[in-house]
Amino acid sequence: MDSETPLVAGIELGGTKIVCLLARGPDDIVDRVQLPTLHPDETLAAVERVLDGWGGFDALGIASFGPISIDRTAADYGHITSTPKPHWAGTDVARRLGTRYAVPTGFHTDVVGAALAEARWGAAKGLGEIAYATVGTGIGVGLIAGGRPVDGLTHSEFGHIRPARLPGDDWVGVCPFHGSCLEGLAAGPAIGARAGVKGEEIGADDPVWEPVAHALGQLCHTLVLTGVPRRIVMGGGVMVGNDHLFPRVRAAMVKSLAGYIALPEIAEDGFVVAPALGGNAGPLGAIILGQQALAEQRMSFTAL
Repeated sequence: MDSETPLVAGIELGGTKIVCLLARGPDDIVDRVQLPTLHPDETLAAVERVLDGWGGFDALGIASFGPISIDRTAADYGHITSTPKPHWAGTDVARRLGTRYAVPTGFHTDVVGAALAEARWGAAKGLGEIAYATVGTGIGVGLIAGGRPVDGLTHSEFGHIRPARLPGDDWVGVCPFHGSCLEGLAAGPAIGARAGVKGEEIGADDPVWEPVAHALGQLCHTLVLTGVPRRIVMGGGVMVGNDHLFPRVRAAMVKSLAGYIALPEIAEDGFVVAPALGGNAGPLGAIILGQQALAEQRMSFTAL
């Protein structure tokens, strides 16, 4: 990658940690700094110290935990909105950093960032239409089409759909908003609460995985019915290290669809897959968000 490629500062803002990346792409990473996610004032000041130390860059991309406001016409654009994370609801992220550095700034969810990166460089390389689902402390999905986020009123919140339940399963779930929504049934805290032990202590043959796989199969069913993804990439702490889940989730998806979508590739092993970029998917996605913001600015100047 040559020096003509824009140098972008990317920030993956996660619930427990932040990764700051100065890069042109995965093969040209200038610096990578990891920080803990603390109180927003302390956290954003630490991010600013990192970016100040880097000096000049052409654009800034931010891939953040949510919910967030992505409507550029809204008064709260660039803010984290109704998150249950203490002190972070209402925090201005994108406007604050974009104003400080006066460069084109892209802002979206961390799962959209991961989707962009996996589509360009990772497990869905070469596909412009994919879904990236993270299953960890929470559940989120990033959808992209034509290499760009699928946006409208707001970003998607597939983690809070109410799936069809496994017959006989009436467990109430743990989501503070919806109880037995997808996140309340299949995210890490839900699995631990149902099993009564930490997730890493649960064996592959434990019966707790059956309702988890069923719920995640419902997620994939729903994503297929959007008509968007040519591949579903599933990452996060629940999926990583639990390879036994992938065939179970695929089987649950196929059974749930019941032949309604007559596309043979949906039933193949290569349709629901693990990520390829590991911990760099989110920050590399932030780099792409910055690149896209820079390209949009250049196009607007050209149109003048």
